[in-house]
Amino acid sequence: MLNSATTPPRLITLILLSGLSVVTLNMFVASLANIAAEFQADYALVNLSIAGYAGMTAVLQLIMGPVSDRFGRRPVILAGLVIFVLASLGCMLASDIWTFLFFRLLQGAIVSGWVISNAVVRDMVPAQDAASLLGYLAMAWSVAPMLGPMFGGILDDLFGWRASFVAFAGVGAAIFCLCWIDLGETNKTPSATFAEQFRSYPELVQSRRFWGYALCMAFSVGAFYVFMSGVPLVATTMFGLSSATLGFYMGTITAGFFLGSFLSGRYSRRYPLTTMIIAGRIVACTGLVVGLVLFLSGVVHVLTLFGACMCVGIGNGLTMPSSNSGVMSLRPRLAGSAAGLSGALTVGGGAVMSSMTGALMSEEYGVYPLLSMMLFSSLMGFAAALYVRRVDRIEAPESPNCFTRLGAPPNDT
Repeated sequence: MLNSATTPPRLITLILLSGLSVVTLNMFVASLANIAAEFQADYALVNLSIAGYAGMTAVLQLIMGPVSDRFGRRPVILAGLVIFVLASLGCMLASDIWTFLFFRLLQGAIVSGWVISNAVVRDMVPAQDAASLLGYLAMAWSVAPMLGPMFGGILDDLFGWRASFVAFAGVGAAIFCLCWIDLGETNKTPSATFAEQFRSYPELVQSRRFWGYALCMAFSVGAFYVFMSGVPLVATTMFGLSSATLGFYMGTITAGFFLGSFLSGRYSRRYPLTTMIIAGRIVACTGLVVGLVLFLSGVVHVLTLFGACMCVGIGNGLTMPSSNSGVMSLRPRLAGSAAGLSGALTVGGGAVMSSMTGALMSEEYGVYPLLSMMLFSSLMGFAAALYVRRVDRIEAPESPNCFTRLGAPPNDT
């Protein structure tokens, strides 16, 4: 019998939990065509297993965050893992497309492993230490999407598309056991009732810093969604890249995010949150401006495009951990709610930016709408970061960024 954990988790536990939450989105994308063929379903319908899943995770983040503030982090994570394992088995055993999609949406419960892990980190350490640990967690978020589709493709080739869901179930069960023995409760001040918790929400949603941090995250990630939506068209029409070569170059933005996240883990303890956030926005915006200038000057090269996009990845890696920590540090007793709301806002904002990019992209204008939209989104994130810095200076004139240095938020509502 495994003993239930009573102490905070090790970092490796949170890394594995977060990695599973992220890789679940895209590990089986190479199998979509085979799933459509077996179920004799339109590819667009099968693709709901990606788009619908993303939408479900956005909704669940709004629910799971507050529930973890009320009942604790541990039960929400464990419940999410149980649902995920059962849903994975349901996908594996599905005999028609609708059953498959139903269980696929239920797999979205694993998002608890990402959103609640963030809150667990903030429960354990002060704001700047949390930003450092979140930087290391973000490295797992960047590696998982790169390796997941490759691993899923190998499983599909060897055993068929259902093998990916067998792997999901097995890994989910293993991480459940790991969390059972290593993830003790970190929310030491849960709300007594939901009514008491709801009465505290205005403190969060009326906080100017919360919206500054949250919008900074949403627009920073929005630039990544723009990249994912628009770069395939540019790469194939302007540079004639093959699918394999395109896949390699698309990994540059993720590699940049990995590097930026590493730098966050290394330096976030030394510098205020807003310093790290603004540094990330400067790197992202500068890279895109240089890229646009080079294209306008006639330097039309694949490295010009993906070099600029890699700067966005580095900038996001610097920005996201500190923004995440800032969001959850404003009202620590509502850390789960803050993580859920900001996460849902990020996913929703990314969907909007992706849709706008699809409407603006065309072969006629080439790379310019892509880099312009990425620059617009990055600049909006920069403006949100500067807004937070301005609020800090206005409300604490004798000690700028006192909140980000000490981890104790002043009253900003």
